[in-house]
Order: sequence, then structure tokens, then C-alpha cells
Amino acid sequence: MEYRQDIINLTVNYVKETLADAEGGHDWWHIYRVWQQARKLAASEKVDMMVVELGALLHDIADSKFNGGDEEIGPAKAVAFMQHQGLPADVIQHVENIVRYISFKGGHNENGFYSLELGVVQDADRLDAIGAIGIARAFNYGGFKNRAIYDPNISPVMSRSKEDYKHNTAPTINHFYEKLLLLRDRMNTETGKRLAEQRHQFMEQYLQQFYAEWEGMSGDESRSDL
Repeated sequence: MEYRQDIINLTVNYVKETLADAEGGHDWWHIYRVWQQARKLAASEKVDMMVVELGALLHDIADSKFNGGDEEIGPAKAVAFMQHQGLPADVIQHVENIVRYISFKGGHNENGFYSLELGVVQDADRLDAIGAIGIARAFNYGGFKNRAIYDPNISPVMSRSKEDYKHNTAPTINHFYEKLLLLRDRMNTETGKRLAEQRHQFMEQYLQQFYAEWEGMSGDESRSDL
């Protein structure tokens, strides 16, 4: 499909309005960052830029976490919007699949649809889940759900079912091990892999500092079990 800036502008306005009251880690600014990152990643890939931008802008239009676990509402809202704009059926289907299959879901969303456009948007979304911003988003969501920051008596569970992952109430630090630290090895593009490596190292450094401070140690001390 020929690139159309008017459709992108309409989509931006729709997403801003829809997510005006969203939780801070899944608000318009999360979408904005993923959108901009996806555009940069796409510059070195042979992709349909229109599909990439629409996929990035609509990927969290109705996150199931904030809609009673309903995984159909996001794709349905994205499709309804695109149909209203008169977009071609193949573009609508492609973007719907990006919205449907982008999420991590405890590592249980890997065997469905795939395209390079999905790979680009997925990398952009995963990059926003790690590094400095990823850490901020994790704790923001943990606070939103009234979760503990850390409990040494609750260990991470590395092999949860999809349903168990969706209803997980563990402390936020556990989320690093159950998802965030796994994303580096699940990137699709070469650029995404390189950027993920940098952000992954930052998270590891953060965790080392976190545990040191938890035990009352100075910043240059480290735990023997890290």
C-alpha cells in the first residue's frame, strides 16, 4: 500500500484520545516511543512502512491486562478503526496480526503469525520493556497493581502457563527474571539485538546495585550469589 501521512496522523490522534487516561507504562508516550523506535529499526529492513507504523501505533490500543484479560478487544478495535479509514483488507489483516501476536504472554505467543513487519514492531516494543525506561515501566505497573517491590521469600517462576503468567501477582523484581532479562535473546532484527544487549547490561547492573542496597552494602560491594 502506498504510504499515506494522513492515515498516520489520524491514527496518532485516535491513539492519543483512546489512551488519554491509560496507566503510565502503557500510555500514549509508550506508543510514541515504540512508534519512533520501529521507524528507526525499519530503516534498515525491507518492510512495508505503512504496516510498521500502523502496527506500532495500534499495538496496545486495548491491552488485555486492562480489559479483563480479553485478548480479542485490541485486535477488534484496531480492525474497526482501520476499516473506518477505508484501508485495504490485506493491510488490515496484517496489522491485526501484529496487534494479536506482538505480546510476550509468558513466552507462549511464539508460534502464530510472523512477518518482518511484526518483527520490527515487536523489537521496538521489547526495547521499551528493558533498559532504563523498562525498569521505570515495570515499577510503575507494579505500583499500579499494588505489588511488592521485592520479597526475598518469593522466588521467580521461570515456567508459568499462559494463564498463570496473566494472573501473576509476584513482586516486581521477579518480573525481571520472568520476562525482562529474557527479551535480549528474543529479538528479531540485528539492530534490535544490538540495542537490546546494551539495555540488558544496564538492567543487570541495576539489579546488582538493588541487591547491594537491599542488604545495606555500599555500591562497590556485590552479592556472592549474583
